[in-house]
Amino acid sequence: MRKTRFHAVLLAGAITAFGLLGCGDEGIKPPEETGSKTQEASSVIALTLWGSNEDAELLEELVEGFKSQYARQAEFDITVEYQGEANCKDALFGRLADGPDVFTFADDQLRVMVAAGVLAPVEDAGMVRENNIEAACEAASVNGVLYAYPMTADNGYFLYYNKAYLSEEDIKTMDGILRVARENGKKFAMDWSSGWYLYSFFGETGLSVGLNADGVSNACDWNAVDREITGMDVAKGMLAIADSRALDASGLFADKVKDGTAIAGVSGVWDSNLVAETWGENYGAAKLPTYTCGGRQVQMSSFAGYKMVGVNAYSEQGEWAQKLADYITNEESQTLRFVQRGQGPSNVRASSSDEIAASPAIKAILAQSEYSNLQSIGGNYWAPTQKFGELMAAGNTEGRNLQDILDELVKGITSLY
Repeated sequence: MRKTRFHAVLLAGAITAFGLLGCGDEGIKPPEETGSKTQEASSVIALTLWGSNEDAELLEELVEGFKSQYARQAEFDITVEYQGEANCKDALFGRLADGPDVFTFADDQLRVMVAAGVLAPVEDAGMVRENNIEAACEAASVNGVLYAYPMTADNGYFLYYNKAYLSEEDIKTMDGILRVARENGKKFAMDWSSGWYLYSFFGETGLSVGLNADGVSNACDWNAVDREITGMDVAKGMLAIADSRALDASGLFADKVKDGTAIAGVSGVWDSNLVAETWGENYGAAKLPTYTCGGRQVQMSSFAGYKMVGVNAYSEQGEWAQKLADYITNEESQTLRFVQRGQGPSNVRASSSDEIAASPAIKAILAQSEYSNLQSIGGNYWAPTQKFGELMAAGNTEGRNLQDILDELVKGITSLY
């Protein structure tokens, strides 16, 4: 994609620009749909689309559908390049001169992209908001301005379980799951090296973590000692799970399902097809269980996540880029995404279809949504939580003071460096 000259100062000022977000939401006007081509026959609309490699077949199909729908208005040359949604921001900032016109990404990157000025506001924001669930639109907005098209509303996690071993009563508590796993020589699989999953132990305790007003640094009180549930209570609860001999806190949940070691675990809809194929009629999914913390049962929480589609503000084909982004996130496209990839739609009508509503994974994530919070954290959250999670999973074998460990965790999360 060719672009107009990009002012590098935007990136340099991105970190301090959050307070200036939310200028007008005027978008780029799309071409009129007159029924005849808006371009000369020799003029080809060239667009580049970034998406996940796992979506390769789906994206190719969507691109062909887009070309067909607008065939009477223009000729297209659309290149699909595969770029992971989780690190789209970094890849985009590294290729501003020849980056994509349209790209898919996870919601936690939105604010930095907006601050850097690389996201064009959504053209028909009112219609997009009407068509998608409110939470997904809020996740795609900054200061009331919609900057991306919601694509999925399922980027969270919940409990998978094998009905051949576990009953609906067993899965209500972590204690029940661990007991059955231990009795059968099996495992409960959950990645404790990821702060994304680690949040589940703190989210419903009254302890909190989140962005400060500067939009960069974090506030965190996970080491608090003066609350009804303290950080020490959480750490002790985690150590008890690690000591159960039924926890597998390393590697991917999918691998544990395939090799037969796990009868339950924590993951998201991306593993639903694999679990269904492997466990067959014994495939079960539910909200996360409670776990023993501070002498009581505490519901495990989760981060709620959304995937969305952005339009590059520096695209030379901004009018058509908006149309492509809108097309690949409309009701029909989100329904097709569910059919092919098992991903839950943010589109209101698509998500209410009988087929999607009957999906065990979609049911589970809807049940978990009551105990979910939007991921809104700065980058310094990840390394300290990884270290803490790995230490807890190993059982704190060095016998370090738990309060010291928690103080170190919070210091790292709230650090500016």
